[in-house]
Amino acid sequence: MISIREQDYGLDVALYGEFTLADFKLFEAALMKRAGEQRKPDVLLDLSELKDFTIDMALEEVKFMRAHESDFGRIALVVEDVWIKLATHIAGMLSDARSHHFETLEEAQAWLKGAEPL
Repeated sequence: MISIREQDYGLDVALYGEFTLADFKLFEAALMKRAGEQRKPDVLLDLSELKDFTIDMALEEVKFMRAHESDFGRIALVVEDVWIKLATHIAGMLSDARSHHFETLEEAQAWLKGAEPL
């Protein structure tokens, strides 16, 4: 399941349970809409409740990131699970996106709002 909210800096996206291809399509549409409204929007991805993802979603994500890697600004990741943290770190190495991991949603939002540069 996915929750998407527009913010001044870009988007807040929270994922719950399993991240499916249908969820990714909603995410992709919201990203492209926001990128059309705002130059290089930042994205907060709250993965703290994510339990799993589907292979078809992962493949679609790789294709999307390769096609749009320069369209977005910073990516703040809220994640606790070590395997998901590792997967997002590896994915970050495959793109030009500037991402950082955070323990809490509040820390991630502060970074995106510019309160605490890294």
